[in-house]
Amino acid sequence: MKLPRLILREIAFRKISFVASLAAVCASVCCVVASFELLKDHDYQTMESLAEKKAALTELTRKHEDETRKTMKNLGFNILILPKDQVLADLYAEDFASKYMPEEYVKRLANSKIVTINHLLPSLTQKMTWPEKKRTVLLIGVRGEVPLMHRDPKKPLIDAVPKGTIVLGHELHQSLEISEGDKVTLMGEEFTVHKCYKARGNKDDISIWIDLARAQKMLNKEGQINAILALECNCSADRLPIIRKEIAGILPETQVIERGTKATARAEARMAARKLAQQTLAMEESRALETKTQLNSFTATLVPLVIAGCSLLIGLLAFLNVRDRQAEVGILRALGLKSSQVYSIFLCKAAVIGILGALAGLPLGHLVASGAAKSIAGTQGELLDASSSLFLLVLVATPLVTLLASWIPTLFAVQQDPSETLREA
Repeated sequence: MKLPRLILREIAFRKISFVASLAAVCASVCCVVASFELLKDHDYQTMESLAEKKAALTELTRKHEDETRKTMKNLGFNILILPKDQVLADLYAEDFASKYMPEEYVKRLANSKIVTINHLLPSLTQKMTWPEKKRTVLLIGVRGEVPLMHRDPKKPLIDAVPKGTIVLGHELHQSLEISEGDKVTLMGEEFTVHKCYKARGNKDDISIWIDLARAQKMLNKEGQINAILALECNCSADRLPIIRKEIAGILPETQVIERGTKATARAEARMAARKLAQQTLAMEESRALETKTQLNSFTATLVPLVIAGCSLLIGLLAFLNVRDRQAEVGILRALGLKSSQVYSIFLCKAAVIGILGALAGLPLGHLVASGAAKSIAGTQGELLDASSSLFLLVLVATPLVTLLASWIPTLFAVQQDPSETLREA
């Protein structure tokens, strides 16, 4: 009788043992495959969740920075470019520069490739007496912001004063009972009140703004300014030396100071949202990593126990089968069947159990994992692609495990003397 027929007869004769062993292998394979695929699904789910939260936090940070930028607009410029011979003590005492520089400097800055500052606003400031009103005021001549030629145009921080108009600080228009649209005379020239500012609690409350060219003419300072205001958006103290170095390379006849309080407030406000977003995302990543570690630890314990239990069950069934079949094995040996052939019958049966169990357990485990998957990638079938190497490993390893589990009981049966077996039977 040929070996394949003997194997089939062996399986048919012990159907319950065969089905029990096959069910144990199938359940083990299903458990292993489902565990690894669900771990992969958890990774997908974690990545998707972190990506969504990162995108949401990035958008929230962007909106917060936009709102902060609008809020900080009233803080004004934070970089002041002055003539090199300006004594800072005089500047702080008088609250305006007493030295002058060419208006052409601002054009030179705008045409350069400067990267540390934005928004250039030349100005001419002079403390004087308003002859018609007998009031001490700060006359400030300004023009529209000068755009940097190598950058996209930015929305100006302040609007230019239209020619022929005047803008008044709060204390002036309030005490003099002047309203927008009124006509006023300054140094013999008539202006229309364009705007009246609200109280700011600083020198702006006693300031007058007019067009720069008109102010230069009135003060006999044609083509001259005494300050260039600029904005450095990062607003960190350690950036000031870099700004000074870059501006000095373009305008060596100037000096740069920073309005520290405003700059610091701007920096802290803008960095707060970014720092909070980074901390939140880091906490989410840490929590996800901790959960993944716990799941990996649980799986690393569960899978070996399942494999060991399956192997023990198969070995026990094989031992019971061999023990109950000792008389039959003795008859086969007495009829001339070689020990290697008897050995092959039981081991081939174990291999068939392993192969069929793997083939049945693989799709079952994948089906269980797909049904329990929560990630978008898992529900779209990407678990199958991610588990291709696992499937190959299971197909190879499962028959080997069943062979090893059946090897000792089979060896016990083959080594028995046929004569002694028949005599006992």
